[in-house]
Amino acid sequence: MTLVVCAAQLNLIVGDLPGNAHKIITAARAAYQDGVRLVLTPELSICGYAAEDLFLRAAFIAACTAAVQTVADALADLADLSVVVGSPVCGDDSIRLSLTYPPHSSTPVASGILNAAYVLQAGRVVAVYAKRELPNYQVFDERRYFVPGRAVCVFEAGPPSVEGRRVKVGLLICEDAWFETPALEAKAVGAELLVVINASPFHAGKGLLREQMMQKRVQSCKLPLVYAHLVGGQDELVFEGRSFAMNADGTLAGRAPGFVEHPFRVQCHRTDGAIRLTASTALLPTPEADLWSALVLGVRDYVDKNGFAGVLLGLSGGIDSALVLAIAVDALGADRVRAVMMPSPYTADISWIDASDMARRLGVRYDELSIAPMMATFSAALADEFKGRASDTTEENVQARIRATLLMALSNKLGHLVLTTGNKSEMAVGYCTLYGDMAGGFAVIKDLTKTTVFKLAHWRNAHDPNRTGASPIPQRIITRPPSAELRSDQKDEDSLPPYDILDAIVERYVENNESTAQIMAAGLDAGAVLQVTQLIKANEYKRRQAPIGVRVTPRSFGKDWRYPITNWFGT
Repeated sequence: MTLVVCAAQLNLIVGDLPGNAHKIITAARAAYQDGVRLVLTPELSICGYAAEDLFLRAAFIAACTAAVQTVADALADLADLSVVVGSPVCGDDSIRLSLTYPPHSSTPVASGILNAAYVLQAGRVVAVYAKRELPNYQVFDERRYFVPGRAVCVFEAGPPSVEGRRVKVGLLICEDAWFETPALEAKAVGAELLVVINASPFHAGKGLLREQMMQKRVQSCKLPLVYAHLVGGQDELVFEGRSFAMNADGTLAGRAPGFVEHPFRVQCHRTDGAIRLTASTALLPTPEADLWSALVLGVRDYVDKNGFAGVLLGLSGGIDSALVLAIAVDALGADRVRAVMMPSPYTADISWIDASDMARRLGVRYDELSIAPMMATFSAALADEFKGRASDTTEENVQARIRATLLMALSNKLGHLVLTTGNKSEMAVGYCTLYGDMAGGFAVIKDLTKTTVFKLAHWRNAHDPNRTGASPIPQRIITRPPSAELRSDQKDEDSLPPYDILDAIVERYVENNESTAQIMAAGLDAGAVLQVTQLIKANEYKRRQAPIGVRVTPRSFGKDWRYPITNWFGT
């Protein structure tokens, strides 16, 4: 007996029910022609993940149910094909869906909305499984929308073998597979193969962690497993795909490539009463390559799915804007990216030279708009109000806000999205200007610390993954000391600890939830720890007003971080 399974690694759009249904139908028909008889689509594939408060709208749930029926009708003529489609379902309405349940399928009768998976065969819904384990940590908020399922789902897939047997498949949804009980209960009622449909957001190292967790799962239940994963960007989240298959002994049977749509095919062979899986195996990339792919996909999907013609950014001659420019060109192509240099009297000559050099290397449109005349106008307008007061960060922030006004004017006129260039280190301690360099539509590197920015700059100069230009970042941009260039001879380290120290504190305090005492006990300078953690707390009001950006760590400033602005807690 051989059953061919396809984990349809699809890039879906939240709320595009007709488009998502069409993509599922197209993928299923193509897979069927290739010999596949079981197609798995990602978690909530009919509506996209995550639809957030759309789940609270009755009309949305009803439209999802109708879209599932559209898929079932379109595939009704494909004999012996089973298709698993993820969709929300109203528990109160599920009894009225005229479903035919096999003996070991869950019948969703709970009151409320369920995160469900439909099993479609011959134009009919033959089973519905409701997710049992609802995550409510990090970016997950599923208990806000869903009630948990209560039972197992085991269905038969594929044509009968010579012995008249079909493969008994136990169905799980994402978080269910991180717990032991759902898999064991599926096995207890006859499952020979586990399939898991997923929408698990990317962060650095998450792909390997998933495989390690599923290795534990198959070893505990002694069943092989096929893991079908979503790919694509959705607001601040990125899903990298990289679906995989694992044999019952914990050995990897195969892995799909990451960050691309892919019909991952898995051969299931029954030998001596057990199922053995085989598939092709894509190699795991380096951590830097993984980060780069996530950032590129996150930018591309945010721009394209929201209908922007292109992007523009302020190119300063510094490392952050240089990295953002390289990411944008890899994501969209040079013809959809515009760089604007906005020099002031404090802009060093080498910044002009390096910015224009990088724009030339990548082939993007490059313009220079001096802000000196506008600085003079603002200075004159405020002269009486500021009389007798020394210059300080106020005048520096005026420069940043002039630049933001120019970029937003170009954005309005051209329909291009403004990419901001601030990094996580700056966002953490407020080394950024509200309504200035924070102004824009998408913060590409807001979840990268400064030290990671440097690492990725070196990596991109050594690699050209999208063939948009070798060594795009002038070496001097990488090696010169970072500076905002808002006053004479300014350096970042005049105001902040060295970035290797600052970033170590940010990682421990923000990502690991360590106290100031714990961070000091790890050997970091006490003065720097107190300075950085106080700045983190004091600048929450700025971060609340920052644009979203690509999440690449386990705890980004966004859905992961929900701290009060008014906050007197001191450690």
